[in-house]
Amino acid sequence: MIGVAQIGCYIPEKKLSNLDLLEKFKTDEAFVRDKIGVVQRARKEKDEKASDLCIKAFENLLTKQNIRSEEIECCVVVTQNPDFNIPHTSAIVHGALDLPESCASFDISLGCSGYVYALSVVTAFMQANGMNRGLIFTADPYSDIVDENDKNTALIFGDAATVTLLDADAKLKPLGFDFGTKGSGFKNLISQDKLYMNGRAVFNFTASTIPDSIHKLLDKLKLNKEQVDKWYFHQGSKYIVDTITKRAGLDKEQVIFDMYEYGNTISSSIPLLLSKDILHFQKGQKIALSGFGVGLSWASAILEQS
Repeated sequence: MIGVAQIGCYIPEKKLSNLDLLEKFKTDEAFVRDKIGVVQRARKEKDEKASDLCIKAFENLLTKQNIRSEEIECCVVVTQNPDFNIPHTSAIVHGALDLPESCASFDISLGCSGYVYALSVVTAFMQANGMNRGLIFTADPYSDIVDENDKNTALIFGDAATVTLLDADAKLKPLGFDFGTKGSGFKNLISQDKLYMNGRAVFNFTASTIPDSIHKLLDKLKLNKEQVDKWYFHQGSKYIVDTITKRAGLDKEQVIFDMYEYGNTISSSIPLLLSKDILHFQKGQKIALSGFGVGLSWASAILEQS
């Protein structure tokens, strides 16, 4: 069975401070730290595209894991801000990394729920086609679409990329998933040249949906929440992570939060968190993931270290 072997990451060195914008947006430091949870936002260079960020994440992966390009059988990029409308960004990444022509490459157009969706889609795709090694990239450079004068979005989003190595011999494997869509709410988080977000509507959607998704998945797998060792939620904001933790009745010490220094990185937020812990899970430990946002959509998963 295909599992997660290792994760490479790229966070741009350039940072923009939210503390410099307190007067502009008539807010205070407590709001920035305790509600948004973003002190600095990572920013790519203006001429960098999603594929450039993916390649830098892959370079980081190579420092952690020995990978031969000819072994890669699947290359998938999760993004809603691709390099171009045509071709798919995964084809550009495929060429830049000199992956074999036999390597399947495709994009998944999903945002904040995209990483969890991709874990299900790509592991199933690989297993169905007898593949042993694949890559899931996440890169969604929102700096290209954020209006820097919009308080609802300007203080939140940062740029980053990750790449997850999937391997038939990996020990961290999915046990099950839960998915959903509330398409009637699509206009609450939308880009028509620039990003628009109805923060209240997105918060209400998340706060009501994700605790139910968690409990539904636990019931499906015949588990209770005490059997899950760590919880990795999409880092939408500190307030939303805290709210989910409270409404789902989770131990806050087991809920991972870390976006202060780079921001909400959309589909990269969960793998960025996982990358710090992936080599430290013990046999039998279970971890939960949940992504939510654009769509409006959500995806939750539980993985186990074998």
